[in-house]
Amino acid sequence: MTSEGIERKILHIDMDCFYAAIEVRDRPSLRSEPVAVGGRSARGVLTTCNYEARKFGIHSAMPNFMAMRKCPHLVVLPVRFEAYRTESKRIRAIMADYSDKIEPLSLDEAYIDVSHSDRSPIDIAHDIKRRIRREIGLAASAGVAPNKMLAKIASDWQKPDGLFALTQSDIPDFMRQLSVSKIWGIGKKTEEKLRAKNIMTCGDLQSFSSLELSHLFGKFGADLYDLCRGIDNRPVVSNRIRKSVSVERTFQTNLETLEACSEKVESLFQELEEDLFRLKSDSKISKLFIKMKFSDFSRTTVERAGLPISLASAQELLREAFGRKALPVRLIGLGVRFAIRSNRGSQQLEFNFH
Repeated sequence: MTSEGIERKILHIDMDCFYAAIEVRDRPSLRSEPVAVGGRSARGVLTTCNYEARKFGIHSAMPNFMAMRKCPHLVVLPVRFEAYRTESKRIRAIMADYSDKIEPLSLDEAYIDVSHSDRSPIDIAHDIKRRIRREIGLAASAGVAPNKMLAKIASDWQKPDGLFALTQSDIPDFMRQLSVSKIWGIGKKTEEKLRAKNIMTCGDLQSFSSLELSHLFGKFGADLYDLCRGIDNRPVVSNRIRKSVSVERTFQTNLETLEACSEKVESLFQELEEDLFRLKSDSKISKLFIKMKFSDFSRTTVERAGLPISLASAQELLREAFGRKALPVRLIGLGVRFAIRSNRGSQQLEFNFH
């Protein structure tokens, strides 16, 4: 229920293979080909791929060399974030014609609260899907439900280009048969812990009391008691506060020296500058950070408040991170964290461009 006592009508719109779909739309000759988007070096990883590629067992975050083994004729295209952001804004504009309560989760998915509309939420979902197809040339899947968790589960139920709806009366039977892996907040470790106790479905989980689940999973146990019954009272929150912006690069050849790392940080800082300008956020920057992955896959992060957000500051953090291990460097990431707003306010750090 909303604060006004109205039963919630929540949509979750999820674009199908968003980045890859844009590339195929813009290159019609690739329409029936397996296509992926990501770094094209041997050590790169895939950001996403289309359904033709998935037939070969390819998926996002798969290393390129492994994907090419599975599908030697896979077409791997470079990431074009500016194009994806542009299309995301166009999709968001379509959603805004139906509600001002929109909660983006990423460029390619968002919740929409249409509780105050007199129209059927299923009709609205159909409208949004049709308009995205007609005006932008892309396919979207939609979930309709009384809450966010179920709407997100529903949008994945009949992919691609699907629409699945759950009403309040559907929820008890649906939840009893639903795999515990579908519940919001359950990751691999929690799923393994549940399966070790022979808990496979939400129906299995419903046999435990709130006290028993709290004993097994701490604070999350009380949430699980509700979630396995399809209860999720989180509202759709517009204007989500962004906590950080960062850029990173995995290198085809490990960087052996501080000088080599320093050169890469220069280009990363320039990219970070551009992203911050495009973001046009009024949030205040609280910290600069750098993260590093070494050749043994260990990681380290150095972050500091009070430094001017400049290339010189980034190089200072780099020297500290590089000095923590006498090993070649596989990945460097550079970013900023935004201040959490409070009644007392927050000091804005100076952004010096050199």
